[in-house]
Amino acid sequence: MTLFLQILLVVASVLLILLVLLHRGRGGGLSSLFGGGMQSSLSGSSVVEKNLDRLTLFVGAVWVIAIVGIGLLTKL
Repeated sequence: MTLFLQILLVVASVLLILLVLLHRGRGGGLSSLFGGGMQSSLSGSSVVEKNLDRLTLFVGAVWVIAIVGIGLLTKL
């Protein structure tokens, strides 16, 4: 179980780094390459940016769960 959580932690860490780098900063970012330049008429952020936010939060939650799981297993 510990090996699974360690592998999950490494994969989630790499994905989290990549997803954060894809986010648009103050002056634009890599997300504009994938259609982020097209703005939605109802809000200031695009559908791509919202989906990127959701995916980043999900991967971040998986990362936190893996950290807590490894911490609990090594404490035993």
